[in-house]
Amino acid sequence: MSTAAARKPGEGRLGWALLRICSIAVYVFMFAPIVVVILLAFNSSRSGAFPMEGFSLQWFGKLFANQSIVDAFKTSLILAATSGALATIIGVMAALALVRYSFTGKEGIQTFLSLPLLMPEVVMGVALLMFLKFLSMPRSFAVLLLGHTVLSLPYVVLVVQARLVGLRASYEEAAWSLGANRIQTFFEVTLPLISPAIVGGFLFAATLSFDNITATLFWKKPGIETVPTKIFAMLRTSISPEINALGAVMIVITILLPLIGGYMVRRFAKAR
Repeated sequence: MSTAAARKPGEGRLGWALLRICSIAVYVFMFAPIVVVILLAFNSSRSGAFPMEGFSLQWFGKLFANQSIVDAFKTSLILAATSGALATIIGVMAALALVRYSFTGKEGIQTFLSLPLLMPEVVMGVALLMFLKFLSMPRSFAVLLLGHTVLSLPYVVLVVQARLVGLRASYEEAAWSLGANRIQTFFEVTLPLISPAIVGGFLFAATLSFDNITATLFWKKPGIETVPTKIFAMLRTSISPEINALGAVMIVITILLPLIGGYMVRRFAKAR
């Protein structure tokens, strides 16, 4: 009798039940802290512990009345939008070159662009910091912008590449045969067709920049704070209700950006 035939009918159900329990435990472990932070952000007490004493929005009011936190939000938004835009522009050009053209060193460039995905952010942060020290360059917002662009670039390249691979080159060839040059073909044919991937790549890059803390701690100069580094600095003293409110706002923004990106991508795809 084979092993499969000798196996008891209940063993398969037991295995699936254990798998479900393990999966639920993993999800609870991952998302329970997020739920706790959001709930405590509406706690009327300063204790920041359960059971909650009441529902209140006062901590959000105090949060946005804090000028240092508002400045951190402005810095994070500017940094995310600018680095996302730069990563998108460079990523689109790189993806077009890698998909549509053949040239010497193509595989090496593809590997080089993927390095930020393969290396830990701590290694990237230390490497850039040591390189700047070698060049005798001080840490600044420009360095922070450069670092975030480098970290976000591979994601944009991969997203746009996936769209270009599924896009037949015959559309571009038809435009060329009708007299359009390569620039006209890109703006009138290729760009509209890959716009969903561009929007998705930009929002992905902006979200990564807005959430980043590990590499940011190495690259920012004293006096510049992003929202994640501001939370980290506030946690050094104590866990106040304002931190829970700030964390809740961060969670909402981090969730909303990909959802908005996915919605826009689907709408653009249907419109095409």
